[in-house]
Amino acid sequence: MLHEILIQFWPALMYGVAGAIIFSLIGMVSGTDETATMVPLTLMVIIIGAPPAAVFTFWMAGAVSKHMTHAIPTALLGIPGDTMATPMLEEADLLRKLGIPHIALKKMISSSIISAFIAVVAAVGFALILAPFGDIITKFAPWIFLIAAILIAYFSKGKWASVLILIPFVTFILALKAFTGQYDTKLGVTYFLAIAIGPLIADLFTVMSPIGRKTQSREKENEIQIAPDLKLWQGYFPNPFKILDRTQIKFTVITSLISSATFVFSPVAMTVILGEFVGSRIKNTYHRLTTVLSSKNGVTESTYIAEALIPLIAFGLPLSPVAAGPAAPLFNAPPVFNVETAEMAGNNLHHLLSPMDFLFYGILSVILAAMIAYPFSMNYARNAALFVVKKISHEAIIATFIGLILVISIWEGGLIGVFTVISLGLLGGLLSKHFSFNTGCQFMGYYVAVLSIPAIL
Repeated sequence: MLHEILIQFWPALMYGVAGAIIFSLIGMVSGTDETATMVPLTLMVIIIGAPPAAVFTFWMAGAVSKHMTHAIPTALLGIPGDTMATPMLEEADLLRKLGIPHIALKKMISSSIISAFIAVVAAVGFALILAPFGDIITKFAPWIFLIAAILIAYFSKGKWASVLILIPFVTFILALKAFTGQYDTKLGVTYFLAIAIGPLIADLFTVMSPIGRKTQSREKENEIQIAPDLKLWQGYFPNPFKILDRTQIKFTVITSLISSATFVFSPVAMTVILGEFVGSRIKNTYHRLTTVLSSKNGVTESTYIAEALIPLIAFGLPLSPVAAGPAAPLFNAPPVFNVETAEMAGNNLHHLLSPMDFLFYGILSVILAAMIAYPFSMNYARNAALFVVKKISHEAIIATFIGLILVISIWEGGLIGVFTVISLGLLGGLLSKHFSFNTGCQFMGYYVAVLSIPAIL
């Protein structure tokens, strides 16, 4: 038993360290969408043959680290680090105008690491409560996916438009599957890649059009001012319980527990709702802004962890926006992982790891993030933000991800894989930009196409 644990532990430790470092750096780059960055890199780790525990630790350490460092551009630059950071811009902007963005940043990051520890334990507990119903839910999976897709689409920004767009989007995926099937090409990973980078593909096509290029052009360069830094502790490893006051710790714990239980709702929506809940209970302006901001950033951690862990442990089906989006490869990454269908038994992390494995490696992931991303963010946030703004080329980052996606799509389907990425990515990107039919809705649309439609027919 001990030998088996050690066989999985050392690769998990290695991949967890890599995930924490890679996504700590990615999180500092403003506008890096979680799905577009986490999906292709996690798929790469799965495809090269990492053990199940290593795959999970890589993803979890990366998710926790990214949702710490995404606070750096959000608080210091006024630019959202990723999609989840968008609801925090208002409070971050007000604190920046007060001249204390460094205080806001340190409280955001400190609440994040506390929430991560709480969410892992709470999510495993909630999953064990729901696990006895797993067989029933699996049996009715095609219908559950259909209902979940409609609900996730309705609660997105697109509302009824997103719900109705499911029809042509699902039809398009069925058409692509029929087309690739004529050439004996079975694609799985490629569909996820196409959906993940859809907005990027849409932007690339837009700037290649003379009319679209005009809409993307800017008359002058962006000007960003960063306030001087202020260190509030001694040594390299700060104590998050000393950075936050008692009220902020209390609301961080409360909001983390609530968001860990509500795993089926949109993470962005939960961030906004719980932020308003906290803000309505504090009168002092400065204290309200810092407490709301710290609570919101904690919720970004807890929702991501819970929405990945609960479906993984209890059902083995991606029944949440995060599970259907950034965590999708943990459920479905053909030919390595797949969800259960009428023709095929399920084989993913749900079947390969026990609940105690998820708890152990989940805690390990948070510890790695606490050792790597947390002190780095707290000590070097200002210098890191300056370096990213001055030295990091967004074009180089985009080119890196395009290269990675081309490699994986060619590996899986050759030229047909590339055509599929371009076609589905362009459609998904345009629908996301113009109708708010986001990647979570699109991933659920994919599952409707492969599970629900065959059951209906």
